[in-house]
Amino acid sequence: MARTRGSVGAETEKAIRRAAIELIAKHGFEAMTLRDLAEHVGLQPGSIYRYIATKDQLLVDIMAEHMEALLAAWHAIDRTDADPKSRVENFVDFHIRYHFERQKEVVIANLELRSLSPDARRAAVALRRTYERELKQILDAGIAQRVFPPIDSGIATYAIISMLTGVCFWYSPKGRLAPDEIIAIHKQLVLGCLNGTPRTEAKVISLAGRT
Repeated sequence: MARTRGSVGAETEKAIRRAAIELIAKHGFEAMTLRDLAEHVGLQPGSIYRYIATKDQLLVDIMAEHMEALLAAWHAIDRTDADPKSRVENFVDFHIRYHFERQKEVVIANLELRSLSPDARRAAVALRRTYERELKQILDAGIAQRVFPPIDSGIATYAIISMLTGVCFWYSPKGRLAPDEIIAIHKQLVLGCLNGTPRTEAKVISLAGRT
């Protein structure tokens, strides 16, 4: 945990977090040194311990903050009174948009579990499971209402989230498709796999002639 308090200390802690995210996403956790991190934010190497306990704890905090923020953001926009198809579409839209804006955090959360201690890894996986249960509960409701076929909702949850998260590893703002187009395609793919069609009856997007 951070050791320095007050407005100046808090701003420095935020700068360290931002720099750590940049460096870990670019070079990997093992390759990042605290000397590199201190230099990135303009600190003397020894003084960085005023703001973080250890390098390992910094990674734990970054990953926990990412998952906790993800869960809070989803709860803020989830319409629990909506029908299962609408909620699935909303989940697809939310997940992709949220991850587009935090691609570096997504890379860290998915690739650096290997760098955590066993206890920290269990805690990170537990947060991930909590988020996965949000989608699983929607699928279970759809199955119970016969909106979706009687599939294994656990496997379907893993498959859907893997597909949606995978977008963030290849998406580029400079690509030929806008975020809305990518999201529309993924809504069709997800609901098609669930034996449904998008609520909005979205048109199939033609890729012909795009550059």
